[in-house]
Amino acid sequence: MRMIMHVDFPLEPFNTLVRNGTAGAALQKALNDVKPEAAYFSEENGRRGAVLIVDVPEASKIPALAEPFFLTLNATVRFRIAMTPEDLARGDLES
Repeated sequence: MRMIMHVDFPLEPFNTLVRNGTAGAALQKALNDVKPEAAYFSEENGRRGAVLIVDVPEASKIPALAEPFFLTLNATVRFRIAMTPEDLARGDLES
């Protein structure tokens, strides 16, 4: 199942990682672990954030997607189901 993963990075430890030049490596490691279909970085609630599109074959895989961001970057992670137009059409809204 495709999901939208919202990641909100608190100022710390991210500011420290930026100052010591390791923020990029920490983000890249988390992205390598998660392997998103797409990743977009932006402001999220007034802080650094990311929106990732991930494939979740079963609910038990959600912790493995969130943990790299929890452990390395002290991030908050939220998941939302994402449907393509084709997914929505299979929902048989007419009935």
